[in-house]
Amino acid sequence: MNYKKLGEAFSELVKVTRKLRSEKGCPWDREQTLKSIRPYIIEEAYEVVESIDDKNLDKLEEELGDLIFLILFGANIAEEEKEISLLNVLERITNKMIIRHPHVFSGKKVKDSDEVLKNWEHIKSFEKKGVLDGVPKKFPALLKAFRMQEKAARVGFDWERIDDVKKKIREEVSELEDEIDMENVDKERLTDELGDLLFSIVNISRFLDINPEMALEETNKKFLKRFRFVEEKVKERGKKFTDFSLNELDCFWEDSKRL
Repeated sequence: MNYKKLGEAFSELVKVTRKLRSEKGCPWDREQTLKSIRPYIIEEAYEVVESIDDKNLDKLEEELGDLIFLILFGANIAEEEKEISLLNVLERITNKMIIRHPHVFSGKKVKDSDEVLKNWEHIKSFEKKGVLDGVPKKFPALLKAFRMQEKAARVGFDWERIDDVKKKIREEVSELEDEIDMENVDKERLTDELGDLLFSIVNISRFLDINPEMALEETNKKFLKRFRFVEEKVKERGKKFTDFSLNELDCFWEDSKRL
């Protein structure tokens, strides 16, 4: 890799972000704040993920560029407000990666990636942070549950066997059913039991080494594809959904599965 050329390209992009924010820059860019660009950062991150899932490398190259630009743009805004500096941002992450990878930079021996992750959490403990502090509060609930469980497991707080997790799921299903069957349903207790069941399902996905967020997204895509097939069948007959019985719609659904 040509690090000199890479450094020049990085510097040029930093100059572009600063030019856009200058008095001779773009009126729209100059109006932006850290809060106003927040949704764009989230949107671009999702577009990066989408291009990865689609295995579209050309789109990935573009979307990564968009995300990097917004990160530098945000750092520039914060720097203008004397809150942080881009130099500190870069130095801080560089030092953090070196400290947390002693097996790469300090000659420490590790046998596998599991030991790397345990060392990572051990090193973080000396930074006076809680085990779960690194889980973003704004994460989607499913992903947050997965990350919290992962981090707790790395310090030994975990089920020993997958059979224990399966048993826990059965218990949570039973408790949820009991709440549903109550004569006077308590919505708060019902919500609590449903959350416990979902949390247990996340646990078993972790034991199976399956990311629950990705698993659910694949099911979402499958449902979307099959439901669109049903929609097409309804349109072909010149009718509305309400003109069909559930059994008839289910026949279309089964056809979509076979196809």
